[in-house]
Amino acid sequence: MYDYRLLQALTMVVQEGGFERAARALHLTQSAVSQRIKLLEEEVGQVLVVRSTPPEATAAGAALIRHCRQVALLERGIAEELSLEGPEGRTSLRVAVNTDSLSTWFIPAISDFLAREEVLLDLRVLDEEMTHRLLRDGEVVGCVSARAKAMQGCRVEPLGGIRYRLLSTPAFAARWFPRGLEREAVGRAPLLAFTRDDLLHMRVLRAVLGRRLPPIPRHYVPSQEQLLSLVSQGLAYGVVPDFQSRELRAAGALVELAPGEHPVVQLHWHCWNLDSPLLRRFTASLTEGAQELLAVMA
Repeated sequence: MYDYRLLQALTMVVQEGGFERAARALHLTQSAVSQRIKLLEEEVGQVLVVRSTPPEATAAGAALIRHCRQVALLERGIAEELSLEGPEGRTSLRVAVNTDSLSTWFIPAISDFLAREEVLLDLRVLDEEMTHRLLRDGEVVGCVSARAKAMQGCRVEPLGGIRYRLLSTPAFAARWFPRGLEREAVGRAPLLAFTRDDLLHMRVLRAVLGRRLPPIPRHYVPSQEQLLSLVSQGLAYGVVPDFQSRELRAAGALVELAPGEHPVVQLHWHCWNLDSPLLRRFTASLTEGAQELLAVMA
């Protein structure tokens, strides 16, 4: 059994991004935090933190941090059963969510939960596929992910789907794709992608042109609102969620470049499989709200 104070020091150093910040959060000196981590490393017999800027957990360190966060959630549940205050008053829920969800349905889905619970929300915002990695590495208690299969030690709930279309302005389409979405034109026209891990546009292009595509010039804009703005200004083409483009398409301001190719990303909520009343309540609020809101947005 590890000393929880040592585990907490390790967790805060990685979570806060430095020894000094961890010391402030724990109301300790930086020396005391360093000493606690050194004691834990001696006990485990492994290096747990890479002393970089910011510090990064090793594989062994990440496993202990995950354990520490799981214990904190379970302690909160026990405190509730005994009608006691949690160990720190408010519990922080670290959750990973994709930007499309955060900008539309995610906060409305959990607003009632946040209003009634003594909880602090700590969000990590990434692409749908990348959020799953944070859960796997123990950096978050749950994530919104495009994957349907639960990973070991976790459970999964369906949330609903988001439909996407490959869009541009009529003027952009006339300039770059006068004969439609052709291979040569795709190799010249500027495309907008969210990040380098965002490959949804590739799914559409390959459905139309086949798997062998030319090198594609791309802008990388990690903001869904700005991505839509640049597409709407005729500066590039890109994949846009239906709920963001519906009015612009209806007004003729945006047109489809690949009619009939409307990939739907099915979203799921993955979370630790813990007997935590707080996590169960959060999961229930999220899934109920998402299923209602995503049905409206589809």
